[in-house]
Order: sequence, then structure tokens, then C-alpha cells
Amino acid sequence: MKAVRLALGVLSVALALWFAINVFIDPAPAQAARTFDSSVSCQDCHAEVYAEWEGSQHAMAWTNPAVRALSNDFANQDCIDCHAPRPIFVSGIGERVLPRASRRVEGVDCIACHLLPEQSDGTPGGMAGTITNDKAACRPIQRRELQRVEFCSGCHDQHETVRQWRASEWPARGEDCLSCHMPYRDGNPNLGRDHSCLGGNSLELLKSAVALRGSRVGEGWRIDVENVGAGHSFPTDERSRAADVFWRPLGEGQTWRHLYRFRSPYRFEVDIVDNLLLAHETRSIPLEDADAFGSVEVALFYKRSPHYENPDAPDPDREAVLVQSIVLEH
Repeated sequence: MKAVRLALGVLSVALALWFAINVFIDPAPAQAARTFDSSVSCQDCHAEVYAEWEGSQHAMAWTNPAVRALSNDFANQDCIDCHAPRPIFVSGIGERVLPRASRRVEGVDCIACHLLPEQSDGTPGGMAGTITNDKAACRPIQRRELQRVEFCSGCHDQHETVRQWRASEWPARGEDCLSCHMPYRDGNPNLGRDHSCLGGNSLELLKSAVALRGSRVGEGWRIDVENVGAGHSFPTDERSRAADVFWRPLGEGQTWRHLYRFRSPYRFEVDIVDNLLLAHETRSIPLEDADAFGSVEVALFYKRSPHYENPDAPDPDREAVLVQSIVLEH
């Protein structure tokens, strides 16, 4: 009995100590509130997130040479809205974003997604986050809108990407923008979401989006391209994107021959058909000129800008990204 009483006494002391530490002692004193006017200010507390963002397409939305060229160095001012936007919570969730005049070099930055509107008395609105924490320097306030598809649509529905997703089977499956483009780190919700925001710049995502197959039909071939994994059309979003099917006879020195292109044209390109590969769609493309060759290679390439340097002799190996390839043999 003495041993039991001693054990109970030790347990009581331990519980009392735990209660005192967790209730009466503040283990994490509040940091002084700060005003954030640049994404660089976020780096100290959010080093991992900042590093992911810094290497992302969002961070280079203003400085990317391809973007500068396609927008005529932003002489096309419609492009500024999405490439240097004001905070989404200010412009309105689901509304077209508005352009900002300052810090454009930071592109789509931390502030664009997380800064809340100032209060009616002029007090800074603080930052939106996944939790509320009045001890952190940025005083984050939990806003579930950050996880909603509408939050992305202000920019990413300009070319109907969100509408393509809504028309697909993915909403019913519980898969949205974040599922593919901002997954949990290592699949663990406790580690937060990856802010690299990968898209067409990720070969892994491109490979998971489509399947390329070939089958014999009579004396020719049929090439099937199926959208198996994209939550929207392939390719999507910017009209500068394109995907091309090429083929070539197997053998040294054989060059690629263009077979088919997937693309959504700009308004002024009236001679180009909008033929994006819809979510879950399979597009069948006849390949008849390969009959004279014993074996041919067929490949699907993805291109982040629509034009080849020499349209009459395109070089996809140098100017595009190889997504899938197959070999067809008689």
C-alpha cells in the first residue's frame, strides 16, 4: 500500500506541474505585430514556404522571359492583372483580379493570396491563414476560402480552366485545384501544403495527365490520346500552351513529322480551331503515312509557348517537353 500511495503522490505532483506549465505559464510569448508590404517579410517565419514560392511560376509571373515576350513586355495590359495582382481578398474571391502598381517584380506573391482588407477604421486587416494565431507576427486569421476553387478562379478561369473542372467528374470525386497543384507535403496534412504550385512546368504532372496509345486499323494506325489525370482540359489556362503529336520512322537521322496539335487560340487567330482535349476525353488521330516503314515512334510533346522557331521544320526535342512516346511495329 505504501508503494501505491507513493506512486499516486508522484503522479499528483506531475499533474500539478503539467497544469501549472500549460495553464499559468505562456510557453510562446506573442511576437510584436508587424506590417507586411513585401513577400520578403514572410521569409523569416515561413522559410520552407518562402523557398517553395520563390522557385515557383507564381514568383516569376512578372519576370519570366517567355511571359514578357508573349505579353509584348506587358504592353498588353490585360496580362498585368494576373501577373501582378492586388490581394484576392481585396479584389473579391471569384472576381477578376485587379492589377497593382507596386512590387510587380514579386509576381503572384504571398501578399496577393494572404493579405486581408484593412478594417473600416483603417487598421491593417492582417493575414489569412489555415489557423488563427494572435501570437504570430502576422496575426493569421483562419479563412477557409483559401482552400476553395473560387479562390483560384480570379486568375485561372480567364481561359475557363475552372469551368472545365466543374464540367468534369473531378468535383464528384472530391478532387480540386489543391489536390494536384498544392498537395500536402509528403501527403501529411500536419506538414501543410506545398507552395511550389506545380503545373505544366512539372514533367511528373504532365505524364500523369495523359496517356498515349497506338493500335492497328486496317493498313494504318490509330493514335489515341486520353486525358486521364488532368482536372481540366489538356493543355489549359494560357492560350500560349500547346501539345503536339509527332511521329518518325525508327532509324538514325530520322526527323520528327508533325501529326496533330491541341491548342486554344487567341482571339485574333481566327484560322485556328479550339480543340483542347477535354477532361476524360479520348481523341483518336489516324496515322496513315507510316505504312511504308516497319517501325515508327510516336510522341506527345508539351509546349509552353505556341510557336516553333521554324514552323516548316519544328524541333520539338529542343523547343518542347517530351511527355509520352510509344513505338509501333508491324
